[in-house]
Amino acid sequence: MGNSGGSLTTRSTGELHQLMREAGLTGIEDTKPLAEGWQVTDFADAGQHSLSTLVQRTGTPAVMVSFFDSDVGFIEALTPDGNSWEGLLNRDMAESYEIPLEHFPIEPAVAGALAWSATAGLTPDEEAVRQTLTGSALFAEELSSALLAALGLPGAT
Repeated sequence: MGNSGGSLTTRSTGELHQLMREAGLTGIEDTKPLAEGWQVTDFADAGQHSLSTLVQRTGTPAVMVSFFDSDVGFIEALTPDGNSWEGLLNRDMAESYEIPLEHFPIEPAVAGALAWSATAGLTPDEEAVRQTLTGSALFAEELSSALLAALGLPGAT
């Protein structure tokens, strides 16, 4: 059985794990530093408003991917000014689980990802973003890592 938790990518000048707990995330694991203050932290579960609470408290953009058995990734991203977008990773696998793909249209997700990245002061790669949102992988975590790099997060591979 694969990962059914998630990962959160953000910047934080405070104690990120404490801020995550206060925002309703549980099962918080070690944080992996990227570059320029960006960090990726795995977690077991998130509450319904965890991302918005965390972005409010940190004042920085964040992207959260919740995994379903390592097969599918549900993306939520938000900036402090309220710009948000949602997406889906591993669409072929999602379809096999009968997840309604029409709830996760690709073009609005690509546009939202590019706007989120620009607001975060990053330089995204539009074609790479599109590839992660339409591609397939054995594990959704692989696509999540590729998405972070496509969004232009420094140090993401």
